[in-house]
Amino acid sequence: MTREPDPCTLTSYDSRVSSTYDPSTFEPTEAFALRLDAADPLAAFRRRFAFPQHDGRDVIYLAGNSLGLMPHAVRDAVGEELDTWARHAVDGHFEGPHPWYPYHELFRDSCCRLVGARPEEVVVMNTLTANLHLMMVSFYRPTASRFKILMEDTSFPSDTYAVQSQLRWHGYNPHEGLLRVRPREGEHLLRTEDIERMLAERGDEIALVLFAGVNYYTGQAFDLERIATAARRAGCVVGFDLAHAAGNLPLSLHDWDVDFACWCSYKYLNGGPGCVAGTFVHARHVADAGLPRFAGWWGNDPETRFRMHLNETFAPVASADAWQLSNPPVLALAALRASLAIFDEAGMAALRAKSLRLTGYLLDLLDRMAVEGGGARGYEVITPRTERARGCQVSLLVHGDRPRSLQERLQGAGVISDFRPPNVVRVAPVPLYNSFHDVWRFAALLQAHAEDTPG
Repeated sequence: MTREPDPCTLTSYDSRVSSTYDPSTFEPTEAFALRLDAADPLAAFRRRFAFPQHDGRDVIYLAGNSLGLMPHAVRDAVGEELDTWARHAVDGHFEGPHPWYPYHELFRDSCCRLVGARPEEVVVMNTLTANLHLMMVSFYRPTASRFKILMEDTSFPSDTYAVQSQLRWHGYNPHEGLLRVRPREGEHLLRTEDIERMLAERGDEIALVLFAGVNYYTGQAFDLERIATAARRAGCVVGFDLAHAAGNLPLSLHDWDVDFACWCSYKYLNGGPGCVAGTFVHARHVADAGLPRFAGWWGNDPETRFRMHLNETFAPVASADAWQLSNPPVLALAALRASLAIFDEAGMAALRAKSLRLTGYLLDLLDRMAVEGGGARGYEVITPRTERARGCQVSLLVHGDRPRSLQERLQGAGVISDFRPPNVVRVAPVPLYNSFHDVWRFAALLQAHAEDTPG
């Protein structure tokens, strides 16, 4: 696909801040963090988001990997559609600033840029797990000898439940049909070579590979290109859950030859709670009208969709739109439209560059704290240190008898993060609205509140 250049590219971002952001020059002082913010060309985007307050100041919001902050522009975007509804009623489908009939098409170009796709390969619809089920209807086609589904260890529970139910639906025992790739003994993270080995050794048993882009628990970003290549080599269909990757990592789904992918829009994409999700279907599949699928009227060819009952047979449009079941929820999509406009303005390359600096600075501060404490601290970082193997999220595995208490103490001090049982606190400095000062303040509070037990 032809892409418009990002207004703020990786090159221009680095050229403006490279001397300041050299990791070897990081300093653990508040003044240094403020200097980094003063040099940050993306700093102004912070003012476009609404922050909860704590003791009269913005909270240190590090939970964008769970729910992104609300862009101020959302109120106007939703209000505009309410005005259209009030003024035009049913005619709003074809009148007003953004007619509702083709409303989902407003997101096509933005989604292409976010996931590395062609226009016919992406659609916003439904919710994440619903879309995963719809994709498995089409792409999980088990046989007696090849029926297993391969996932990563500690995959998001909704994905696990969806896969287990699909296996049962097809008559298979989930204990036999669900394969997991697990970390090696004594390790927290998966090695890509172990995933590749599993596919090489057992690929003829595996019908579908379904991995996350970023593991929700550890924050590990997987090498999706290598996984897709290994899966295709083994004759497996490959799909990805990009809930923690879309808006977080640069993606190239079309070039990686991925069969399908799904993502939500309420985490890094800031679309609001339960906002409409997205789906990618590779171009080689979208024109296959005979592909098994669940059908609904909004997946029909738009040229004949309003023939209604005169269309006695479903005629899928030759794009990912064919997997739509119902007309889009415009009020929910309006919020996402406001957020994706900000992404288009900032550019994913620049956001990724800043994200790596933010997490790099955070890891540097945590390492200094460990040295100053003689190596003793109440937690350990389980997120990869390698830049290409992490996104915004840094996961802290907490030691001690009351692991959740660390997150509770931080929250009492004005930090919004989240806890995932049994013992992980997740923090995610998001480049659109988090600052280096946020990171410095968090590290200072963590040092003050962490239990002084061996890490």
